[in-house]
Amino acid sequence: MSGTLVLVRHGQSEWNLKNLFTGWKDPDLTELGHEEANAGGKALADTGIQFDVAFTSTLQRAQKTCQIILNNIGQPGLETIRDEALNERDYGDLAGLNKDDARAKWGEEQVHIWRRSYDVPPPGGESLKDTGARVWPYYMNEILPRVLRGEKVLVAAHGNSLRSLLMVLDRLDRDKILSVNLATGVPIVYTLNADSTVASKEVLGDMSGAH
Repeated sequence: MSGTLVLVRHGQSEWNLKNLFTGWKDPDLTELGHEEANAGGKALADTGIQFDVAFTSTLQRAQKTCQIILNNIGQPGLETIRDEALNERDYGDLAGLNKDDARAKWGEEQVHIWRRSYDVPPPGGESLKDTGARVWPYYMNEILPRVLRGEKVLVAAHGNSLRSLLMVLDRLDRDKILSVNLATGVPIVYTLNADSTVASKEVLGDMSGAH
């Protein structure tokens, strides 16, 4: 029995627009973010998919993206499970800072290491490895069993929590994942085999906006 797993990164947030480190802070979607979520929802509606359950984080930009998608596919009241295990990577002391100001304070090279290394966390925050350490068990225990039962599952979350899932699904090592960027609002549709490996993968939309 083949299940379907759809991953969507939330639409642009107000802090994305202002070039601020966001992490666990909770800004809303911008107008463009709403448009991106609507576009992702319409792309899914065109496939005719109907979900059995949705998962999202405890942050409103992911929750609103999830709800906009469900509205577009005619499932506004679908069971939606919210958990901080799917939250964005915690940027610690960088959260709320403008990325240019952070470079001025700590230097271009250090900020680049914090943003793009696998296992070096910013002060008071999480590395991508740390993020994966909370995302992977949640995926294995809560999300994957439902997909393997043949359910269709939507996960609306964040760039780094979803990159952690891509490491597992696409079998990417710690070097390859660092160059992977997810476009906002663009659904990635996986079908899984019974052994949890990927049977197929399809990106519904234009990936040129990945950042």
